[in-house]
Amino acid sequence: MSVLVGTVVMLGMLVVVPVGLRLVGADELDRMRRWWPLFAVPGAVSLWLPRGAPATALAACYALGAVLLALHAPLRLLQSRRTSGRLPVAPAEIALLTALITPSVAATALVAERSGHRLLGFGLGILALTVPHFHFAGFAAALVSGLVCRIADSPAGRFAALSVPLGTLLVLIGYFIGDWAELAGAVVLTAGMWTVALLTWRTVRAGQRDRVTRALLAASSTVLAVTMVLALSWALGEATGLPHPTLTWMAATHGLGNALGFALCSVLAWRRLQNRDDHEGRTA
Repeated sequence: MSVLVGTVVMLGMLVVVPVGLRLVGADELDRMRRWWPLFAVPGAVSLWLPRGAPATALAACYALGAVLLALHAPLRLLQSRRTSGRLPVAPAEIALLTALITPSVAATALVAERSGHRLLGFGLGILALTVPHFHFAGFAAALVSGLVCRIADSPAGRFAALSVPLGTLLVLIGYFIGDWAELAGAVVLTAGMWTVALLTWRTVRAGQRDRVTRALLAASSTVLAVTMVLALSWALGEATGLPHPTLTWMAATHGLGNALGFALCSVLAWRRLQNRDDHEGRTA
């Protein structure tokens, strides 16, 4: 695994996921968040070891944590069903449930890649890139779209919250059935993320007085608008044969931009918003 990909994945494991879990605002996830370093640190160490048994064992530790996190999704769904007494689930909740599941996809790819196993026939390079993809285009994108929908509960907000999980699912399906399905997923995901960027800029950012929070939200929106163009151009090129960026170039631009500019800036901004709300709640 390259230094760039490994560094980006570490950011997802050690920062974006645990901070993101706090943002969900669910008491049942507090214990999972506190225990998360016990799974994430071995997973991060596995990135820097040669492929083999030690790296696989450490990656499996991370996979265990990711599976335990994913199990919260059906439990949360059942709890919501008992509380509200009805289905369907709200779009924001669907996005948040997706966020809980996607790290398990990344962890499965990580275990396979660290063991040198071509899972389902995929090359080790593709498996290595699947790990950051489902941390950022999966977990972070679904989480932020759900949070945005909570504030902007409008047709646009609901579209963003539903299109991000759908686009992520279509991209995953495209891994198995072909480039055109992956292109369809990229189109849906791009539309959803552009909507998230627009709502973040016009609704979430516009209502903030704190300059740091506004700057973080502005950066996440701007970077997201650009990086999704790259994702769309790559998927279009793969499906049609038109010239498009290489995977190495995509990792250095789209991947790094999404990790630092979108995911990290977003979770830091939303954490600041959460701290402000908590402070106002205590002083009210």
